[in-house]
Amino acid sequence: MRFNVHAVHAIYMYEMHRTWRTIMQSVISPVLSTSLYFIVFGAAIGSHMNSIGGVPYGAFIVPGLIMLSLLTQSISNASFGIYFPRFVGTIYELMSAPVSYVEIVIGYVGAAASKSLILGALILATASLFVPLHIAHPFMVLLFLVLTSVTFSLFGFIIGIWADGFEKLQLIPLLVITPLTFLGGSFYSISMLPPFWQKVTLFNPVVYLVSGFRWSFYDIADIHIGISLGATFAFLLACMLVVRWIFLTGYRLKN
Repeated sequence: MRFNVHAVHAIYMYEMHRTWRTIMQSVISPVLSTSLYFIVFGAAIGSHMNSIGGVPYGAFIVPGLIMLSLLTQSISNASFGIYFPRFVGTIYELMSAPVSYVEIVIGYVGAAASKSLILGALILATASLFVPLHIAHPFMVLLFLVLTSVTFSLFGFIIGIWADGFEKLQLIPLLVITPLTFLGGSFYSISMLPPFWQKVTLFNPVVYLVSGFRWSFYDIADIHIGISLGATFAFLLACMLVVRWIFLTGYRLKN
């Protein structure tokens, strides 16, 4: 079956247009919220704290804050994007059309990842207004942004299929992802923790994302960059396999 470029483009553009219709909620609100973190933690509190690994505290927290916004927005955009067609029933028309599940996923996940990348770029530009930034490895910064956006957009897509109500769309982001991000070294280095808690923290997958992303900026990391990349690719592969299983079995799509 030939790849249906028009179908992918139609889904992608529809989702992107929805972003511009809700730009206050989708873009402006997350940027303003993150800016408050820069002001409070970076400018106010950071000015009274010592540097970490030779990096001023205000600059140290930038990768973690970007990752926090990227994770939550990727999941939110992708989960709502696929849940709403299920809610109104239009997903069945899409499933009966000559469109493969790969094309459906690329359209929805591609749009959600694009929104997150735009948001990440805006937050990075905003951060430069409050704290001095130095990017040691620009290519790795871009790689982590793309990998994180795509991976957690896929994860959000899975949540959107799993959820059977609007309240469940926010359940995992609020109760799981946000706490894991705050406990994943966004505001501190895990080397500052007691030895026992350092080991416990290694079970937090967000630690690898934040550590690798911070290394891209400042050449300092709690986890070796190779391990961080490996963990990110492993989670991406796991999400791809789950999405494939969903469409092969028709889970929550054939009822």
